[in-house]
Amino acid sequence: MRGVLVRTIDATGYLAEADQAVAAAALLAAQCSGGEPVDTPYGPETPMPAFPSDLRALADEALARIASDEAGPASNWVDEEDWTQWRAILTRLRTVLAPPPSIALFEVQP
Repeated sequence: MRGVLVRTIDATGYLAEADQAVAAAALLAAQCSGGEPVDTPYGPETPMPAFPSDLRALADEALARIASDEAGPASNWVDEEDWTQWRAILTRLRTVLAPPPSIALFEVQP
């Protein structure tokens, strides 16, 4: 997972592994609060292991790269409605993957 996310982030030109990066991000998001479970007949029979939390930031960055790539997967959509749905999926995944904001509960004075 780490490999496909890093390669997508670092890619120049065509994003050859964009689909795999989105799948990796979806698997990561499924383990986050608010994430949708990944339930497919083609998936593993046993539960996925817990993924390292640092992969969330990589997945978010890879999805940002995919969403901003005008020559990537989005260029294959003929119907504007399909592109809108694809963009909504990427946005939803990024929302789940984004780390929660850190809120200072109180300030400690020396």
